[in-house]
Amino acid sequence: MGLLTGDALYSVAVALAVFLLLVDLMHRRQRWAARYPPGPVPVPGLGNLLQVDFENPAYSFYKVLNAFPMLLRIPGVAEKALPALKAFLDLQDELLTEHRMTWDPSQPPRDLTDAFLAEVVKVKGNPESSFNDENLRMVVGNLFTAGMVTTSTTLAWALLLMILHPDEQRRVQQEIDKVIGPGRCPEMADQAHMPFTNAVIHEVQRFADIIPMNLPHMTSRDTEVQGFLIPKGTTLITNLSSVLKDETAWEKPLKFYPAHFLDAEGRFVKPEAFMPFSAGPRICLGEPLARMELFLFFTSLLQRFSFSVPEGQPRPSDHGVSYFLVIPPPYQLCAVAR
Repeated sequence: MGLLTGDALYSVAVALAVFLLLVDLMHRRQRWAARYPPGPVPVPGLGNLLQVDFENPAYSFYKVLNAFPMLLRIPGVAEKALPALKAFLDLQDELLTEHRMTWDPSQPPRDLTDAFLAEVVKVKGNPESSFNDENLRMVVGNLFTAGMVTTSTTLAWALLLMILHPDEQRRVQQEIDKVIGPGRCPEMADQAHMPFTNAVIHEVQRFADIIPMNLPHMTSRDTEVQGFLIPKGTTLITNLSSVLKDETAWEKPLKFYPAHFLDAEGRFVKPEAFMPFSAGPRICLGEPLARMELFLFFTSLLQRFSFSVPEGQPRPSDHGVSYFLVIPPPYQLCAVAR
């Protein structure tokens, strides 16, 4: 039997590398689900299912399995990866069934699901329409998984940057006290009157740059860009960091600098180079939801607490750690009620 050479040797080497990586990922840490408290009632399993541990991505590996189903042949992969996915989909189906039972077409839509169900009814019998039950399931699932994890990661970055920049934190709290006060919860209507807080939130997103390479997209037709032909069916990976950290677009691209989003009069402005959610018709579906979540959670936290580096602890780093997302490095903080 001769030695493997050329393409055969390459294929065996890649397969061996993938196998060793998976074995290492599956056994070097504890299961992530046991490390987090359950989510809120009435869906107690949701907290564990969506709080992905990016330092141990083996248990959120189902996306890779969708792309490379042959990996399911590796012993132990299916048993570890698929039960969590099945539990999440079962929970999602229960929520959608309950939503359908309480939906009243004669009333204004309560939310995105109601609006989608109305469109499903309108196009019933049209096999070409994308408004169907399967796509509703996918859209809701994407909002749950992608929206919650990215928002929680961004909030973790926001608190880190507040303890590293206490002057900026105080300015945010002064604006909160002036516009909202201590007696009520923040509302989205407050955002228009809080330019500095809005600028800080946007600068957190720009500086953290949690999805630097975006998600893969594919051309639906032959496309020409600046003289280059991109054939139909080409997978495209866009470098969002090249825009969010562009030295020609930002005064201090590698620094946390909320003034990037303020004009000379202190009014909020959003430069064209700000695109953490990507751009164009395939922009992130959850952008409006994420914007609302970030503003409401961030202002609520700073309304009630002041955050600082614990006494005796070293100043944490602001250099991110790259896994599936770019997460902040491990840090401790002290929260003092205001």
